Amino acid sequence: MQRRKAVKVLALGGIGTSLLPGSTFGSSRAPKPLDSTFQSDWHQWPNLDWIGPEYWGNRLQDWKIVEGKATCVVSGNNRTLYHLGLHLSDRFQTFQSKLVFSLINVDDEEGYAGFRLGAKGPFDDYRSAVVFGGGLDCGLRGDGRLFIGDRISESRISDLTKPVHASLQAVPVQGAFSLKLEAFDPSTQKVLSTVEFSGVDPKQLVGQVGLVCHAGGENVTKIQPSAEFASWEMSGEKLDHYVDRQFGPICFSYYTLHKKELRLTAQMAPVENFVNHEIHLEIRRNGVWEAIAQGKINRLGRVVRFTLRDWDNASEVSYRVRLDLPFSQGVRHYFYEGKIAAEPLGQAEVKMAVFSCNADHGFPDQEVSDNVGKHRPDIAVFLGDQFYESTGGFGIETAPLERASLDYLRKWYMFGWSYRDIFRNIPCVFIPDDHDVYHGNVWGEGGKRAPIELGWNYDSQDQGGYKMPPEWVNMVQLTQTGHLPPPYDPSPLIQGIGSYFTDWVYGGISMAILEDRKFKSAPKNVLPEEAKVVNGFIQNRKFDIKAHYDIDANLLGDRQMEFLEKWSEDWDDQVEMKVALSQTNFCTVATLPEGSIIDSIVPTLPIPKPGEYVQGDAPTSDMDSNGWPQKGRDNALRILRKAFALHIAGDQHLATVVRYGVDEFGDAGYAFAGPALNNLFPRRWWPPVPEDHQPLEGKPKYTGNFFDGFGNRMTVHAVANPRQTGRLPARIYDRSTGYGMVVFNKKERTMRIECWPRYVDPLSNPGGQYDGWPITITQADNYSKKALGYLPELDFKEIENPVVTIVHEASGETEYSLRINGSRFRPKVFREGTYRVLVKGSESGEVKTLAGLSMDTLGIASIQVQVGTSPSV
Repeated sequence: MQRRKAVKVLALGGIGTSLLPGSTFGSSRAPKPLDSTFQSDWHQWPNLDWIGPEYWGNRLQDWKIVEGKATCVVSGNNRTLYHLGLHLSDRFQTFQSKLVFSLINVDDEEGYAGFRLGAKGPFDDYRSAVVFGGGLDCGLRGDGRLFIGDRISESRISDLTKPVHASLQAVPVQGAFSLKLEAFDPSTQKVLSTVEFSGVDPKQLVGQVGLVCHAGGENVTKIQPSAEFASWEMSGEKLDHYVDRQFGPICFSYYTLHKKELRLTAQMAPVENFVNHEIHLEIRRNGVWEAIAQGKINRLGRVVRFTLRDWDNASEVSYRVRLDLPFSQGVRHYFYEGKIAAEPLGQAEVKMAVFSCNADHGFPDQEVSDNVGKHRPDIAVFLGDQFYESTGGFGIETAPLERASLDYLRKWYMFGWSYRDIFRNIPCVFIPDDHDVYHGNVWGEGGKRAPIELGWNYDSQDQGGYKMPPEWVNMVQLTQTGHLPPPYDPSPLIQGIGSYFTDWVYGGISMAILEDRKFKSAPKNVLPEEAKVVNGFIQNRKFDIKAHYDIDANLLGDRQMEFLEKWSEDWDDQVEMKVALSQTNFCTVATLPEGSIIDSIVPTLPIPKPGEYVQGDAPTSDMDSNGWPQKGRDNALRILRKAFALHIAGDQHLATVVRYGVDEFGDAGYAFAGPALNNLFPRRWWPPVPEDHQPLEGKPKYTGNFFDGFGNRMTVHAVANPRQTGRLPARIYDRSTGYGMVVFNKKERTMRIECWPRYVDPLSNPGGQYDGWPITITQADNYSKKALGYLPELDFKEIENPVVTIVHEASGETEYSLRINGSRFRPKVFREGTYRVLVKGSESGEVKTLAGLSMDTLGIASIQVQVGTSPSV
């Protein structure tokens, strides 16, 4: 290897995936014309399930380095390997490329391997091009003929058992390009075959460049190698080189900070086969990077986890993950940088960015990252369906386990490639939902196995449990939730599947992170057979689901209900406000054309024009939502309201704000279901409205009090129904896509719920939210059950913001707990009897008990409370 080339390769390796913390990946550094010949260096790499940071393979599991060659290890259609940094410019200049490769197991004469030139995707972004791009293919067919596009050589290469040495030249001629592809004998330089293509439109030769393997014939994938590439060179004035366009080997990182414990996960590429590699977490102190922890790669999920206790949460700290890969020429260092934010304990407001439901329609979604960054959120929460089975094309691969894990990682990598700038410098939550584990819907039934021998779709899914093996499910949970605080109950479930439900305290906000799906009963297993359940929908139109309130069915399960009960009473560690995060909401805010018995028609329903009210719909009863089972739903809401907690969810593909009702309308808390980032299922809410219906003041007639399809009470405050916008592509912008922003004001004890279209710049258009938003509620609004009466006012003198717990003495049940705002509080109560009040000071932590308190019917009694002394009346 020439010294100049070695220095350049090592320099690129040292850059790694992070050039500037907080940089915008869609707008990379200005390119430089390629000033020397690019040459692949696969021969320096060990056998690996990854081709290197300069490349993107479609699919990840289909490309490996085998004995120093980039090998397509399957026989299938449209397998591509793109160079991320090499780009054919629009300059009218020459370029050349050389390739040494072999065809293996190419059975169809129209199968081929070779180059792909000028690849462009749906969006003007290199990431779009390398995942979805089509271009001009040229190379060697299975019948031994060379080709460029539809031009095919007359002569054939007779012996395809030997490596093929090919040379491609592109020359501008009279406003077009002339391409010439030759195969030659490397020992004699004798040309074995030639094909030329003149008059090529210059637009065809602008875009990314890569390698391609195409089996031809039926689109069936076989696990057998189809081609191997020993070396690849490119040069010429037409080529641009973007040195910062790399992905991996440190793909992205994410963290939480909880009670001064930092838990950070680095998502790696599959580099575990490097012998004696090292991975360190470093922080910057006094201008110098200092290693503070070392980690190991998990073999299946390719993550490295770091846990550091007694973290100084008062200051922002720059961090980087460093990976040292030993090569024969020396060690290459790779870095990924970010910041551990100072915990916003002293801030009056804490901003939470809310995301869910991320199809690949808008990949790489640069406008989302750009616009979200302008809000400067403190926390990011991704509440499920980080991707879908269709993400990136090719569907899913479910076995064997190793290939299935790589199949998952490619989709997860695409998610991180889109959104890593959002959570690079702030803590975040990911909650996997059904599509993250390759389900349309999942009723986990405690982690049991779904009978996949019945098939992969409804027949097995409706029986409950998980279709994928437990090792794979745990791998998904590790990659998405391994950075969360430790689970409340880590004991394994059926099949050894783990749990991650927990609480996270940050910036004075306590977050209950729930698992909606894992413990939930499959409706087909608990409802009468006459219901005829398919995919969570009742097919028997005569069956009344509202009559089956008391069926024996789980929603959150005993473990989570116990956790919620304890969480609702825990206000330690400077907690001032609470929020529950889960996959889906506790009601079904959706309608379908009346008489519909399943929602598969949703993607084909016409999108209405602005101002149009869709007629003929009726509320649905979709048991994928937490509106079912109704009894479990009500029991969960009774606990959540005791914490005065807002509920935030995703899943529904329809942004809504509702106020839950249990026994009466509005007697429980508020819920915000955020919009989909990319919407596969544009659900809608167009309920039939009787003449006596009263919408909320000044709001559309679809607001107000409604019963959902299960008979659950809900007060609808806002809905972002799909509307024709005139923006293209319509499948993104007409489906009410975007993100949420929830602002917790700890001083005022308010929660401002915002709902933003993904394309709106919040700085230049601050009024550009969806109609009906923003909505501001108070903390107290989350427990608005009508009071039967009030206890005497509690005057805490100099104690600011103590925690007050109200216990009904006869039953021993906690009515609610709350860190009050100020030093005076009149507790409301809901039933007859005497009450015990527990008061915990913010500073001392001492608990004062006031027993035998009765309702103050005159509303004039007051009790002065000082922790450590007897109360005075």
